[in-house]
Amino acid sequence: MQYKDYYALLDLERSASADEVKRAYRKLARKFHPDLNKEPDAEARFKEIAEAYEALKDPERRAAYDEVGKRWADRSAEQPPPGWDSGFEFSDRGFSSEDPRYSEFFDSLFGRHGHGAGRARPARGEDHHAKVSIDLGDSYSGATRTITLQMPVRGPDAGVSLQQRQLELRIPKGVRAGQQLRLSGQGGQSLGEGRAGDLYLEIEFRPHPLFRVDGRDVSFVLPVAPWEAALGAQVFAPTPQGAVELRIAPGSPAGRKLRLKGRGLPGEPPGDLFAVLSIVLPPAEGAAREDAYRALQSASAGFDPRSATVELTP
Repeated sequence: MQYKDYYALLDLERSASADEVKRAYRKLARKFHPDLNKEPDAEARFKEIAEAYEALKDPERRAAYDEVGKRWADRSAEQPPPGWDSGFEFSDRGFSSEDPRYSEFFDSLFGRHGHGAGRARPARGEDHHAKVSIDLGDSYSGATRTITLQMPVRGPDAGVSLQQRQLELRIPKGVRAGQQLRLSGQGGQSLGEGRAGDLYLEIEFRPHPLFRVDGRDVSFVLPVAPWEAALGAQVFAPTPQGAVELRIAPGSPAGRKLRLKGRGLPGEPPGDLFAVLSIVLPPAEGAAREDAYRALQSASAGFDPRSATVELTP
């Protein structure tokens, strides 16, 4: 996913006023509207311009987007920095679910409450939404963590700034990525005597150096030596809950998955943990290892490692 420079799309400086944003959008929207411009890329440009305007016309979204620009120092990078889109709190304006017109970048930052048609403010306070990152281990055991959210706040000059607030979050055991936790009464305050809105926190896992999560299932790469894969072995492997001993069956190929039933994320039922075998060759350093490789080559005469590969058409 690449960073979207909405200011560049509208040909604006980052200090542009709200009126300048509106004028730039109207000018470019007329220029690239598919009904008026028959160039092949006109429709795609028109969609990008509309997305940029949606991000910058709303002071709350613009404040969050400007902060993301600071976090995403190398904006040409294809991989975003960890946590780039978490910790921003937005009010619920009755927005619809993801709009296919908008990019993955837009939806990742603003979520399903980032765009759509508004509604009248209810008697109760508005619900708020934010995305928060937690460690994988918090889901295995449950935890209580202090989280920091940045909430857009309008000042007396009608400008918007990000203010931090901290909350104690109880993370239930077995929580999954994408799941929303509701904090009653932690949303916006009512204008009258109605109760405050709620705060909905969407959970995502911080990147882990070993483990990958898919729903409730967890997987990791388990390096093994060639002789362990060929002859079989008992090896120790890491899991999120500590090391376990695994049996490698003789003749195990690279990519084979060893399933540890019920050792994924807790739940009813719990997920599974998968160890994916990766065969690691020792370097042919020194006469002894070179002789060993030559002996293996001689003993494996007729073996073609590419016999099962798919032939590519020139």
